[in-house]
Amino acid sequence: MKRKLKKIFSRFPLVMLTIVLMFSAFVAVLVGAVYVVNEVVIFYYPETKLYLQIGFTLLDYLIMIVTVLRIANRDMVPETKVPWIICVIAFNIVGVIAYVVFSSHRPSKKQRGRYLSLIERSLPFSQRKFTKQETETYLGSWADESEALALASPMAVLYGNTKTEYLASGETFAERLLEDLERAEKYIFLEFFIIEKGKLWSAILDILQRKVKAGVEVRVMYDDIGCMGKVHVRYHKTLRKLGIKTVKFNPFVPVVSNVHNNRDHRKIVVIDGKVGYTGGINLADEYVNLVNYFGHWKDSAVRLEGEGVKSLALMFLRLYSIQKKTAEDFAPYIPTDYESFENEGFVQPYGDGPRSLYGRHLGEDVYINLLNGAKKYVYITTPYLIIDYRLREALTLTAQRGVDVRIITPHIPDKKIPFALTRSNYLALIKGGVKIYEYTPGFVHAKSFVCDDEAAVVGTINLDYRSLLFHFEDAVLMFRTKAVEQLKADFDEMFRVSALQTAEDAKKSVVWRWICEIAKLFAPLF
Repeated sequence: MKRKLKKIFSRFPLVMLTIVLMFSAFVAVLVGAVYVVNEVVIFYYPETKLYLQIGFTLLDYLIMIVTVLRIANRDMVPETKVPWIICVIAFNIVGVIAYVVFSSHRPSKKQRGRYLSLIERSLPFSQRKFTKQETETYLGSWADESEALALASPMAVLYGNTKTEYLASGETFAERLLEDLERAEKYIFLEFFIIEKGKLWSAILDILQRKVKAGVEVRVMYDDIGCMGKVHVRYHKTLRKLGIKTVKFNPFVPVVSNVHNNRDHRKIVVIDGKVGYTGGINLADEYVNLVNYFGHWKDSAVRLEGEGVKSLALMFLRLYSIQKKTAEDFAPYIPTDYESFENEGFVQPYGDGPRSLYGRHLGEDVYINLLNGAKKYVYITTPYLIIDYRLREALTLTAQRGVDVRIITPHIPDKKIPFALTRSNYLALIKGGVKIYEYTPGFVHAKSFVCDDEAAVVGTINLDYRSLLFHFEDAVLMFRTKAVEQLKADFDEMFRVSALQTAEDAKKSVVWRWICEIAKLFAPLF
């Protein structure tokens, strides 16, 4: 009850209410202005009333037709077109206004320009390590997947000389992270979607304060909306007073815009440019099972040590610089020499975000390329299974090739509507040959793929529209590393305590399934 009340009285409901009220006011002013003009003209020229009615009706239909044609031919995810067309037809001019205001997730022109400039400044530190021929030699049949990612994102460099460690729980992550933070000598970068006051954050903050006093540079970036109800609205100023360089990502301002959907969902730690972390784990007690709201919280992360950490550092610096509106020199944060790690496999860290910045939806592309490249099996964990036609077809086609495709989702939900939408996707996938498991001890928050004992992804990218379309995300694509073996072993443990879902399970509650079908129609918009 206390947790529910905290959510109700947090800033998030206020933010949503503000957006709704501002949009309603905008529509009311626009419609009111048209009404006033209409009444004034009729008052002075009564004979024009019929012509005005016909004119406004024709203009109304013309605007609707042009908007529908624009939606149908616009370069956007197909699943977003149908709900917008329905919205325009159902709500007339109000639907048109909603489309114009909320359909674009493009960052501002200045932000795009700043990002492209930062990419240019990153290039000297992101030079390709291996030729295409070397990549084919080292990765064999997986070379195409690596090359496709590098072609789509020049920042996604393939590295050798990187030690990997898969962390199968939040508890293990916290233990290793605290040890590494204590060893920091030059700098610490922390970038998280959620930071929440509690035992975990208190332990981390204690170390950060001591490191600041010892002369270590500490930077923290957290998402403003992600942390609503978790920390105070001015918490970034509190941290700054402690000597920690802190920014809130995309802070909410009362402006009607869909850019509020472009959240920083990344979880990145970089220590001295030589040790890095990423994965699904936020800095809050529930992620490390110090509190249990949804049964056992199953999460994961990957620890990198070596050259591959360079990409995580650059990801952090670019997004941090965008928020700070600075153009600092990256060189002091990129080591020139690394410890040697022989025969540790290869890693390819990459970021993802709004298509206007990244050119493609890289997170989904990587997942689909892994499915296409798999020959024996693909195992997947995701907290939300709210996917588009493209990804659903890739999953079923892979299963129909004889590949063992398995997905583990939560049995105990953290949010009821996404959970219902997740289950509503089971039937089509099961009929297509995909095996769906629910993690019976509680909630799965890990986002991971593993294929054929050779390739894997661990990162922040959920199988839902928010992660795949709107958020800034990151992950690490790994080939023949120790973390791949460790992730496969973790899947074997998860299957042992997970329940296989059948078509009959998926057919339960016909009425609720139809409600979910309607909800799925509009899910891509949010």
